[in-house]
Amino acid sequence: MIPRYSRPEMAHIWELENKFAIWKDIEVLACEAQAELGQAGITADDAAHIRATAAFEVERIDELEATLNHDVIAFLTNMAEHIDAGVADGEPKPSRWVHYGMTSSDLGDTALCYQMTQAQDIIIQDVRRLGRICRRRALETRDLLCVGRTHGIHAEPMTFGMKWATWAWALKRAEGRLIATRRFSCAWGAISGAVGSYSNIDPFVEGYVCEKLGLTPDPASTQVIARDRHAHVLAVLATVAATAESIATEVRALQKSDTLEVEEPFAAGQKGSSAMPHKRNPITAERVCGLARVVKANAQVGFDDVALWHERDISHSSAERVVLPDSFIATDYLLSKLEWILDGLVLYPERMKANLESTRGLIYSSRVLLALVDTGMPREDAYTIVQRNAMSVWDDIKAARGGPSYRDSLAADPECPLTGAQLDAIFDPWAFLSRVGVVFDRVETLEF
Repeated sequence: MIPRYSRPEMAHIWELENKFAIWKDIEVLACEAQAELGQAGITADDAAHIRATAAFEVERIDELEATLNHDVIAFLTNMAEHIDAGVADGEPKPSRWVHYGMTSSDLGDTALCYQMTQAQDIIIQDVRRLGRICRRRALETRDLLCVGRTHGIHAEPMTFGMKWATWAWALKRAEGRLIATRRFSCAWGAISGAVGSYSNIDPFVEGYVCEKLGLTPDPASTQVIARDRHAHVLAVLATVAATAESIATEVRALQKSDTLEVEEPFAAGQKGSSAMPHKRNPITAERVCGLARVVKANAQVGFDDVALWHERDISHSSAERVVLPDSFIATDYLLSKLEWILDGLVLYPERMKANLESTRGLIYSSRVLLALVDTGMPREDAYTIVQRNAMSVWDDIKAARGGPSYRDSLAADPECPLTGAQLDAIFDPWAFLSRVGVVFDRVETLEF
């Protein structure tokens, strides 16, 4: 069942109509290849007739499968009904050439890989759109001051553009992984017979079909295309989802009432909470995080599907019918939601400035330490002065009471040799950022 949150273009790829359409194309192409070979007895006229008349109905396939309990045979039976319609009794049935020398996995695995290339192309475009947004907003906010945090604690001044820059590069890496995975793990085909020995079919057929579909023949399939490829696809989707989750988590953290440096868009007429009308919750970012967990969990199924008995079993098949569509659909959806969030993300510069200043200058401690060392003071002695004054200010902050700023505390400390002018220079947020331009020079080189 296609999840109701799926986007139409991605959902179509995983619907039965598309799968059977690909199956039809593969079977028709295989007949044309056989005719070109001139070995199996099929003629060019036979192949042309098959191409002209091949058709199917999903409902009829479902009806046949209910009795046959085999989806490929049900499909072939339905297609034969169309191909042979109008052929006089006693005349050779053209449908006899369909699936000639092939096994079910030749059809199903090749089609599944083709579906994965279709789906991968959509995900690649999703990531590129996101990357362009992050690149643009990184350059727009390169000079927007905010506080950096490590372990959730205020660390040093930075600019908000640096956040966008890290997201842009993460998405560039995602794009590279997706492109590589499409080539090395998605775009494969195999029409090699029951155990991969080409016992009843010429390798020319495989090459012909794969070329027409833009696939590469598997150099050594068994009865199936090896599932390490599919595991790789799911693992990369999980990595993409994890990247999206990381970005969405940062949005959620920055939207907390105590921080409130950003908010995801809040549409006109939107309601926040059924009980608390004041609420503007980061529900879309939370949705991204939730679906990312599904995609990450599905990757484990892909790993479990790699080990099959001998040349093939079907323990992987039922699981793949769930995790492959679900992972592609969920990844496409969560990336579309993240695109909406980031393109419309509301920034609050004044709140960023207030948060930057909320620790009364403690975030400048590293520069104070280095300035004291520059005077010739031993590092341990310098650290003692820096930390002692910092902890005094921190105690005032925790107790929500007034008191001197960190700069003023240091200025009043008889053991601190730094002059007022030196302290003023130290307590300048831009002093931390004299070299940050290199980050944005690199961002400008990004292309999506």
